Amino acid sequence: MSSELAVLRRELRQYANPRRVKELEWFYKTEPGGYGEGDRFLGPMVPQTRSVAANHFNLARADLDQLFRSEYHEERLCGLVILTKQFERAKKLELRAELFDYYLSLYELGAVNSWDLVDVSANRFGKFLLGDPQRTEKLMARTKSENLWVQRSAIILTFPMIAEYDFEPTIATCTALVNHKHDLIHKAVGWAMREVGKRELTPLREFLEIHAATMPRTALRYAIEKLSPAERADWLSRKAR
Repeated sequence: MSSELAVLRRELRQYANPRRVKELEWFYKTEPGGYGEGDRFLGPMVPQTRSVAANHFNLARADLDQLFRSEYHEERLCGLVILTKQFERAKKLELRAELFDYYLSLYELGAVNSWDLVDVSANRFGKFLLGDPQRTEKLMARTKSENLWVQRSAIILTFPMIAEYDFEPTIATCTALVNHKHDLIHKAVGWAMREVGKRELTPLREFLEIHAATMPRTALRYAIEKLSPAERADWLSRKAR
């Protein structure tokens, strides 16, 4: 372990809060059979973890490797915040590509193993795919994974595209996953389509015309959240028919 990694871990443990650990274990469903089964926590608040990461944005790759292999959720979160900042600071395309590929490898490693770890990072790394003519195909491949977090990332990676009014990748991934069995995918589908609708209502309404009657209620409620009360009621009534 390098001296900087030792300092980072010491700083993170200064915020450890054993009283929060049980709450976090419940919140992230770490019980047997839960999506976060076996995950362990130190107990710092997310802003505290981010403040530690901010002290170490130049952390070496070997140290990041160790963080991503940590049994502690907050150490992996800290590593993702650092890696995301390194990606955003990178100027050369070759380095950005290297960091993007490294990020994707973390899913196979099991380092990105919760919805919060996906969401804190995928919406930033998705910028790498902007303008990639194969972006939709690459994202669709992720929807076919058996890994829940890879599937969720397929949707969250499209958020920079939504910001650019490029809705095709979002609609494609949401269509592929709209009837997924897990509520964490339902929420991602609804969240993403809501963001599309905040920019243009037509693609959201077209999606709802096809899926509102059959999509999971959680996804539907998220998707229509920003619509008028009357329109929300109309879409919900279609679900009830």
